[in-house]
Amino acid sequence: MFPIFDENPIKIIPYVTYTLMAMCIAAFLWQISHTPESQQEIIYALGVIPAVIFGRQELHESLVWIPAYATVFSSMFLHGGWMHLIGNMLYLWVFGNNIEAAMGHVKFIVFYLLCGIAAVLAQGLPSMDSEIPMIGASGAISGVLGAYLLLYPRAKVTVLVPILVILKTFKVPAMIVLGGWFLMQLANTFINTGEDGGVAFGAHVGGFVAGMVLVYFFKRREVPIRIPFVHFDPFKPAS
Repeated sequence: MFPIFDENPIKIIPYVTYTLMAMCIAAFLWQISHTPESQQEIIYALGVIPAVIFGRQELHESLVWIPAYATVFSSMFLHGGWMHLIGNMLYLWVFGNNIEAAMGHVKFIVFYLLCGIAAVLAQGLPSMDSEIPMIGASGAISGVLGAYLLLYPRAKVTVLVPILVILKTFKVPAMIVLGGWFLMQLANTFINTGEDGGVAFGAHVGGFVAGMVLVYFFKRREVPIRIPFVHFDPFKPAS
């Protein structure tokens, strides 16, 4: 189930969302412009490595491009492949603009980065000796999804669903799309710890929970919190 767009209009131009997307795309194009060996160096130098940021290991001096703490931020703009990039940008495109409108441009930047930090900690603290680099915007974007779930749980989201060899679109409440997504990430944290690389599900869960908490402090006063699934009736009364 892939979200394509939502029926949740805004009255601002989401400059920050567009800028974040542009930075991620530009960073990825820069990554793939290098040789495969250099691409690996970029990931180790600018990705966040738990063993390094927690002082358990040190990178070779040739890979120390920035301070270890700064990789928490640089890692948010790197991606491991086209599908990794497209998936993250799709979710940011669909859900980011409404959260930016609900918070304002500056607050949204701070919120986004804090969710990214929370995601790194959620993935890194349980495995502080891990030498596997973590990259991708998905932790920070997970925070955006958590905020969206509390602010707009009943907004209609058009999703693309593959049924055998046919692609079908459906309109689904955001609480179903995002609630289902979160439960899938939570289940996967118990199946795949990330010790051998792959998807950092713990970062997704950590970012999502951080977004649900931080939204209370970053949203505009006039924007209400709506508790998902409370008084939710999926059926309309017969006419």
